[in-house]
Amino acid sequence: MIELSTATAVPADLIKDATEATFMADVVEASNEIPVIVDFWAPWCGPCKTLGPMLEKAVTAAKGAVRMVKVNIDEAQMIAGQLQIQSIPTVYAFLKGQPVDGFQGALPESEIKAFVDRVISAAGGDAPGDTLNDAVAAAEEMLNEGAAVDAAQTFAAILAEDPNHAGAYGGLVRSHIAMDDLDQAEAILNGAPAEILKSAELEAAHAQLELARQAADAGPVADLIAAVDAEPDNHQTRFDLALALHANGQVQEAVDQLLDIFRRDREWNEGAAKTQLFTIFDALKPNDPVVLNGRRKLSSMIFA
Repeated sequence: MIELSTATAVPADLIKDATEATFMADVVEASNEIPVIVDFWAPWCGPCKTLGPMLEKAVTAAKGAVRMVKVNIDEAQMIAGQLQIQSIPTVYAFLKGQPVDGFQGALPESEIKAFVDRVISAAGGDAPGDTLNDAVAAAEEMLNEGAAVDAAQTFAAILAEDPNHAGAYGGLVRSHIAMDDLDQAEAILNGAPAEILKSAELEAAHAQLELARQAADAGPVADLIAAVDAEPDNHQTRFDLALALHANGQVQEAVDQLLDIFRRDREWNEGAAKTQLFTIFDALKPNDPVVLNGRRKLSSMIFA
């Protein structure tokens, strides 16, 4: 078992309350030095009273590797509106001034701990691990090297030991996506245990599956580029180009086209550009440069 280092001194303001006036300093600026988990709550929210203490416990156990800020949305309605908080509890993790992970609703304590560990890892820190996590890392390497069948077998073996291992479950789904077996990937995803359905790993796998389905219907990139050049204000054509670019492996270019749509008309097609951006972000690692830069640009437009 790999133990979390206790060498880092625990800061006195590990957990604090923030207001609209202090949000920039307590969250955005502070997250340039250490990841900040923000708990959006309200006094009338029952699930918040359960989630808050469990989140505080997990943050405290991390011994300074991450901080927590609590925001009462009744007293910070402008911030809640800017971040489009539609239900509570909602939790966001900020890193380098940008939200990089999050969830809505109350979660089991094990998933909250996994969320905190994931945030620490995204910041380059050391989170607790064990032999199963090491095996997941090895399977991920197989998948990255193109050995999808071997990766799937390894992920399946891990799940035989721990059926609720979200990392292995998400990896198994992504292995079948890599094998272009989308129906099997969907079947595996649909059969996931309820305890891990809301985990980031399964959310990422779901996003990747959705993008893989879209790729099957994507049009020719060259034709769509010509169509956009001829009619720059046709948002549907530009959206189709973004789908085709992503299907062609040009992820950054796809994000750029979607950001352009959002800049021109953020409400087009019920916010389809923003929804697609979040699908792409969810499919990537939280610390991927495409995600970090894309979220930064999107946030600058939202908060402008």
